[in-house]
Amino acid sequence: MDLFDVIKKRFSYRGPYESTPVPREDLKKILEAGLAAPSGCNKQTTSLIAVDDPELINSIFNIVKKNGFSGKIPPAGICVLTQRIPAYDDYYFNVQDYSAAIQNILLAITALGYESCWIEGQITERSETQEQIAKILNTPREYIIVGFLPVGVSQGDGRRPRYKAFSERAWFNGFGKE
Repeated sequence: MDLFDVIKKRFSYRGPYESTPVPREDLKKILEAGLAAPSGCNKQTTSLIAVDDPELINSIFNIVKKNGFSGKIPPAGICVLTQRIPAYDDYYFNVQDYSAAIQNILLAITALGYESCWIEGQITERSETQEQIAKILNTPREYIIVGFLPVGVSQGDGRRPRYKAFSERAWFNGFGKE
């Protein structure tokens, strides 16, 4: 699939997934796409954990659902971790780093024929949520859990968002110009 087709096809899927496992080769490709994202001052603050153990997936989703996520349990997922490493002086780029990694991951998931959704707020709103997931995945304290991306084949089409017209959000040579 062409990159621009993948970008247009990607959306946040919150519906049910097929129970078909996601092959480890595909999960590795997805992880590699995330790790290939740009990183401020090359500090490489983002780390990833692929989860395909059904018991672990259920445990993580039970925690995330308590915080309001309404999606369905997938056969696999990617847990996104970050470290606050100063780039220089008092500047940190870990949020930009993991955001770029997540976008790459979401595009890779779509390109491989799977669906996903960027789950962050239900995790980062409460430090106890992050700590519970960190305990399940045995992550060291210097890593912060910042997201979880389900991965699986959708059972349906899902609800695609409607986007505002190009002319309402993008311009040439100045705000509001044609």
